[in-house]
Amino acid sequence: MRYLAEFRDGEIAQRLAAEVRRITTRPWAIMEVCGGQTHAIIRNGIDQLLPPEIELIHGPGCPVCVTPLEVIDKALAIASRPDVIFCSFGDMLRVPGSHKDLFRVKGEGGDVRVVYSPLDAVTIARDNPHKQVVFFGIGFETTAPANAMAVVVAKRQGLKNFSMLVSHVLVPPAIEAIMSSPTNRVQAFLAAGHVCSVMGYWQYPPLAEKYHTPIVVTGFEPLDILEGIRRAVRQLEAGEACVENAYPRAVTFEGNRPAQRMLAEVFELTDRAWRGIGVIPSSGWRLRDAYRDFDAEARFDVADIQAQESAVCRSGEVLQGLIKPNQCPAFGKQCTPRTPLGATMVSSEGACAAYYNYGRFA
Repeated sequence: MRYLAEFRDGEIAQRLAAEVRRITTRPWAIMEVCGGQTHAIIRNGIDQLLPPEIELIHGPGCPVCVTPLEVIDKALAIASRPDVIFCSFGDMLRVPGSHKDLFRVKGEGGDVRVVYSPLDAVTIARDNPHKQVVFFGIGFETTAPANAMAVVVAKRQGLKNFSMLVSHVLVPPAIEAIMSSPTNRVQAFLAAGHVCSVMGYWQYPPLAEKYHTPIVVTGFEPLDILEGIRRAVRQLEAGEACVENAYPRAVTFEGNRPAQRMLAEVFELTDRAWRGIGVIPSSGWRLRDAYRDFDAEARFDVADIQAQESAVCRSGEVLQGLIKPNQCPAFGKQCTPRTPLGATMVSSEGACAAYYNYGRFA
């Protein structure tokens, strides 16, 4: 398949890994931001091809994993109402709240539906005028344009029974929070290619310069990731700190301008809590006043719901790159995909799920 097979070539992968080994002279810690990149690294054994001096730190770029526990509890409270059809992408259904998940709500009789587009939820709202239809709008800049479009379409159609529970987060503020942390060990970043396909990478040069840290826009196939690592190591070894685009087949400097205009019309910046990390200033989006009538949090009066994270789960440290998943005492014991303590064990982009599914128990 074009754009996939040629980026999974084993011989080229071996040559890229050999080049990384050749140019590496000292230890370096590189963070791959996106959970999709983490899964590709573990699934393909990319970390095992690298010299021991290169440590890959798994970043917080899994949208399901960083959705705060209280937002999950708010979703559960709304979905449990008899007058609500609650729509979500499938990866949110097994994410544990304080006491249950959306699958449990569905089993208890709640009308919880998996959709493949937020526009599907708009259609459901149009077809069910006597029900309140809520879409669970989470994710990074990648999924936000479609969610913004759904709100715009609902407004144009005059739908009064559609709303969205919004918990969007942004990558650049998270990178800055990591780089400015006193516990930071990251010396270079592999930026998430799909986020940059929407937003471009014009936001990154000031960060690279301010913190003297290389940032390489990187894709998701094995050769994409190895090339991103090679470029990051080359910069580190040379004492350079600039932004490079190693994913030019999908990413431009400017990004998708129409999508960015849609986002600017519907959303505005807000402080946002990240699960396991805490509040990062101006790291999320909320609906602007012109679209505030579609805010499910206000419509169903769940804003005051609070939650307490598990004292056993250390997913917050995993998301900050402070520990590897298999360094958590609960990993593979109390916490498994069937009995998850945190979202990182059930999300398709969660680091704990990657380590469990591909047998990284030690």
